[in-house]
Amino acid sequence: MRFLVLVTLASLLGGQTPQSASKAGAAAPAGNAQNGKKLFESIGCWQCHGHEGQGGAGARIAPRPIAFQAFQRYVRAPADQMPPYTAKVVSDQDLADIYAFLQSIPQPPAAKSIPILNR
Repeated sequence: MRFLVLVTLASLLGGQTPQSASKAGAAAPAGNAQNGKKLFESIGCWQCHGHEGQGGAGARIAPRPIAFQAFQRYVRAPADQMPPYTAKVVSDQDLADIYAFLQSIPQPPAAKSIPILNR
């Protein structure tokens, strides 16, 4: 089921998969992760995507966000319940900053590395 969701999401977002996103994400414009975190909170992204982009009511968008171009395309014209964020609401630089914040979120530790989970 998770694979189907990823494949469907990838087709909606221009064919990006989590594995290919990190390669294509290198072409993202320079952004300020600290400002991106502030924007993520003030715009309300956290309400659906969680404070660390981990998902909840909305999709998981971090760590390893999709390629910037697909991210920007989706934010501007989403295909699901998310409202569109036009350039009048969130500038391209603001999106680059939010994207930089999402890229800065580290991978969670592997479950095997958490002692209490190995009992």
